[in-house]
Amino acid sequence: MADRNLDVIGVGNAIVDVIAKAEDAFLKAHDIPKGGMILIDEVRAKEIYGAMAAGVEISGGSAANSTACVASLGGNAGFIGKVAEDTLGEIFRHDLHAIGVEFNVTSLEDGPETGRCLVNVTPDAQRSMTTFIGAAEHASETDVDPEQIKRGAYTFFEGYLFEPEIPRKAFYKAAEIAKANGKKTALTLSDSGCVERQFDAFHSFIDQYVDVLLANEDEAAALFGSDDLDVVAEKARALCPLTAVTRSERGSFLIPREGDPVPVDAVIPPRLEDTTGAGDAYAAGLLFGLARGFTLERAGALGSLAASEIISHFGARPSQSLKKMAEDAGLL
Repeated sequence: MADRNLDVIGVGNAIVDVIAKAEDAFLKAHDIPKGGMILIDEVRAKEIYGAMAAGVEISGGSAANSTACVASLGGNAGFIGKVAEDTLGEIFRHDLHAIGVEFNVTSLEDGPETGRCLVNVTPDAQRSMTTFIGAAEHASETDVDPEQIKRGAYTFFEGYLFEPEIPRKAFYKAAEIAKANGKKTALTLSDSGCVERQFDAFHSFIDQYVDVLLANEDEAAALFGSDDLDVVAEKARALCPLTAVTRSERGSFLIPREGDPVPVDAVIPPRLEDTTGAGDAYAAGLLFGLARGFTLERAGALGSLAASEIISHFGARPSQSLKKMAEDAGLL
């Protein structure tokens, strides 16, 4: 298993998701911004968790969710992130191993507990996240295995983990190894707040190392200073070889450096239950397709299909085989 080629290696926060339904009044009572993500300390995490409705607990984290979707598509994936040597850390590791995702990073012995994200989903399917990062932000350069990076077609970086200084060094190390060995890299911006706080650093990292940039409309507007798609396209071409802008029910827009933008239709699910992880699934489908040499249209369609499965149920991991769905749709 350790010598196989990998389609995608995710580098991101190792987080356990706690997902429950909530009303807008709950968000207001706990000062949780609707539709966004804020970082909280361990004390507040325990307070909000204690007040949440019954829900589901599942290993998550943006890049880790993407690797799970790659595995569900029939691809090979690996993950680099940090958990503590505790019960949640053991659960996280077991969940990835059970679906065939390589995760060999040693656990943190002395430090904070394994991270968790409290996701409150309102009736309009918006997810509002409060995250205790915990051990996740202790991912470091020593956790990057050069031999694993050399086996990956794409090393995929999660924007949330770009902010802390120690994990950022891991990003640069992995990106340099990938580039030196003719491999590709991808970055998801994760949140418009991340972009605003790390504006110059993101631009520098993308310009030097990133082959595929993924962003939703808000994140793209924050990075490129405009919500006009024509302006975004012009600036994106100058910054990155390929940029994917997701637009919810309006699909996505793939902007290659050369050639016209490629519009990709959304795949509307039978029902809309929870948007948590939609962007992670889209990234998985797109990057898996690109790793396998698919056209932009076909890779983007895989992304839309994967996202539609994720938003049709609670939780950010597939509840059915994405490979079978893609085969049924004529994409694999």
